[in-house]
Amino acid sequence: MTSPSPSRSPSSASCAFVTGAAHGIGRATVLALLKEGWLVGAADIDTAGLERLATEAQPPRCLTYKLDVASIGDWQAALQSFHTVSQRLDLLINNAGILVSGDFESIDLARQLRLVDINIKGVMTGCYAAFPYLRQTPGATVINLSSASATYGQPSLATYSSTKFAVRGLTEALNIEWQRHGIRVIDMMPLFVQTDMVVGMDARSIERLGVHVRPDDVARHIVRTAQRARSHYPVHWHVGPLAGPLFALSGMVPGRLQRWIAKKIAA
Repeated sequence: MTSPSPSRSPSSASCAFVTGAAHGIGRATVLALLKEGWLVGAADIDTAGLERLATEAQPPRCLTYKLDVASIGDWQAALQSFHTVSQRLDLLINNAGILVSGDFESIDLARQLRLVDINIKGVMTGCYAAFPYLRQTPGATVINLSSASATYGQPSLATYSSTKFAVRGLTEALNIEWQRHGIRVIDMMPLFVQTDMVVGMDARSIERLGVHVRPDDVARHIVRTAQRARSHYPVHWHVGPLAGPLFALSGMVPGRLQRWIAKKIAA
């Protein structure tokens, strides 16, 4: 699924490619970028959701692509098609992700491995496939969607939390590695966000902390961070009133106390 090409010169606008674009944070981010005048490639495995997005986004500044983020072939085809129009890639947003919750041993292993495929392999594959285009674009940025659950392993979210730790680690490593190429790599670490992912979630932590962050809140942080001067950019950006303090606290207290806090939140 590919939208028609923009009628105006692609090089006149900053260009972003967003995964998981049909719903939630991804959808809100696409719309926010379009309002700021970006040319956006919106990718998702949900073609019906992309069609609804394209209708609201009013092409031609939004191009849509069917993409399974775990497939290198899908990535290569989508990025090549987008780059044919855009001629640059200023911003890659690895947003696609899924969640399962409950006691680790009670969740079918195949479902948990699917999390690994999408949440970890999808981000790795996206970074790998996009690198040639990012390197060709001065001042390019990668924003990966991590989570506040990457602060300390979360009971009832063991596999999800693990995947977000992996995203955090990959982000930190590439932030250093790709500096020599002029590519900024950072992540967003929101608390629970009001999306379909948290509906029916089996985790006490959501009852304790609540769901106070909206997709639009995360989208605003993403757009603001993408446009921020490169002289000021921490690796991790926290979204939600408790996300920053929890992350800061994790670096100041002993592991035993971190475990106690995580246990109390999930109790």
